[in-house]
Amino acid sequence: MTRRFFTLDVFTETALRGNPLAVVLDCDGLDDARMQAIAREFNLSETVFVFAPRNPANSASLRIFTPGRELPFAGHPTVGAACIIAHVRAPDLLAAQDLRIVLEEKVGDIVCLVRHRKGRALAANFDLPRLSERLDGAAPSSAEIAEGVGLAPDDIGFGRHEPSLFSAGAPYLFVPVRSLAAIGRARPGTMPWSANGGPATYLYTSEVVEEGSAFHARMFGGGWGVAEDPATGSAAAAFAGVALAFESPSDGEHVLTIEQGFEMGRQSFIALGFEVEGGELRSASIGGSAVLVSSGALDL
Repeated sequence: MTRRFFTLDVFTETALRGNPLAVVLDCDGLDDARMQAIAREFNLSETVFVFAPRNPANSASLRIFTPGRELPFAGHPTVGAACIIAHVRAPDLLAAQDLRIVLEEKVGDIVCLVRHRKGRALAANFDLPRLSERLDGAAPSSAEIAEGVGLAPDDIGFGRHEPSLFSAGAPYLFVPVRSLAAIGRARPGTMPWSANGGPATYLYTSEVVEEGSAFHARMFGGGWGVAEDPATGSAAAAFAGVALAFESPSDGEHVLTIEQGFEMGRQSFIALGFEVEGGELRSASIGGSAVLVSSGALDL
């Protein structure tokens, strides 16, 4: 059977930057093993498989795979899939207005708004179906983390920030790093906390490369089959909880730009929006651009 596919670079407006993504359409009849094999064949951070929605009122149902495992939720596949679905199904309408796309993922239904932007890259944002929450259990010690990522213990931490565990659908160990120079020296090594489906490792610092960014980040996900990820929307989603815990933002709406992928030559920018009410998260969103790179067909 012939199945259409597209590849995009997500969280960038420039091709060959951002986070590459494969989106496979016409996926009826594919089983889990076949999808995992196709994801390994593409060998990108994630591959999205688009199915007919279970609820006919929605736009599509998604399955998301890294080269090593399935994910219940991921940010750049959500942005990229929403953009492709709107681009393929309603190009004339998208040329005139924003389009609302509802995607069924394992974490829940996700409402996306694909942006009409004449002469610019596709773009989408979505409200998080699950707000960031702190995970049970203590984070590894700074010494253990430092050994796992090739840093010194005194490289870990800045301000009030300390290692923490949060999830907005996918679990992460958040590791604050004291400087841009230190985070640039980090290297993925043996990280026992990520074994057996454990959290991926998300390093971040408040020192940034680009003016307008709030944080600079790197993500090591060897346990997920991804040595390093250029842009991680699900981690940015969970970062809303980190910001609330350690930055103490005032009540109201906030937008943070997180830059990532610079060490890989894949500069990416993720917009994290969140609302605080009574000192608690009320809502959060993720947004970014997507550039169409290639299209073709799988004869599978």
